[in-house]
Amino acid sequence: MGAPIAQMINLQGMLFIFIFVGMLAGKKKLVTAEGRRCLTNLTLYVVLPCNIASAFIMPFSYEMLMNFLWILLIAIGVQVFCLILSHILFNRLDENLKPVFQYATVCSNSSFMGYPVAESIYGAAGLSYTAIYLIPLRIVMWSAGLSFFTKTKNRKAMLLKVALHPCMIAVYVGLILLFFQPPLPQLVTDTLDKLGGCTTALSMMLVGMLLTDVKWKTMISVRALLFSALRLIVIPGAVFLFCKGFHIDPLITGVSVILAGMPAGTTTALLAAQYGGDAQQASKLVVLTTLLSLFTITGWYFILS
Repeated sequence: MGAPIAQMINLQGMLFIFIFVGMLAGKKKLVTAEGRRCLTNLTLYVVLPCNIASAFIMPFSYEMLMNFLWILLIAIGVQVFCLILSHILFNRLDENLKPVFQYATVCSNSSFMGYPVAESIYGAAGLSYTAIYLIPLRIVMWSAGLSFFTKTKNRKAMLLKVALHPCMIAVYVGLILLFFQPPLPQLVTDTLDKLGGCTTALSMMLVGMLLTDVKWKTMISVRALLFSALRLIVIPGAVFLFCKGFHIDPLITGVSVILAGMPAGTTTALLAAQYGGDAQQASKLVVLTTLLSLFTITGWYFILS
């Protein structure tokens, strides 16, 4: 029991160190506003797509198909549930704030935190189930999720822009790699792995840079705390009740609940900065939910145990 908790604390600590380094770089003017924009583009259009494609490179056998199907269905249900919430809860917010909360509701940080946390609790099986669980999240993140920020009257043009986004192209490539298992040269897999491995450090440092001018006393608000409760307690709680009600396998239940209870995705801040949303508020949500998840994920771990 001690090892998974220690792993989670270490993971959270690393995230906050990355944020602090980004804040320090911003304070010392090591990165200008133009440089920050360039780093955001580099992360969204190069590094993150490599991370997505690399995540789909894993062994696949048809004996695992039924369990994979269950967790895939649960993940689809979670995304549908989150999309419904995102469309009914934030209609009274300002136009530059509404997409931030919508995206943060739909897109969690499961892509980064999910893998090490699931593996530390459930071992190799948890790791493979996580890869399957993340398929609907990755698709929604770069389709409906991205559409929250891309405002255009031409719906066809918007859909085309989303469909051809580098991160969505990475999802298409990843699905082909997962289901057809083509042999890839080690040079290719190593390159994707190394480039994708930069995602966490770059994205969290960018969050820190966005927080450079934020007044910390404004970090916590009633709105932010209510959202944190939604992201970290209500959504995983709904998954927990569903799985218990239908007597889903404990391993699948555990992985699904833990991943559903991850904090707001770091891409919330990146996309807000890229498309003119409230990047500071997005960064606050990422930092606050990440901090609070240290306690909520541990709590879910004890409930599941």
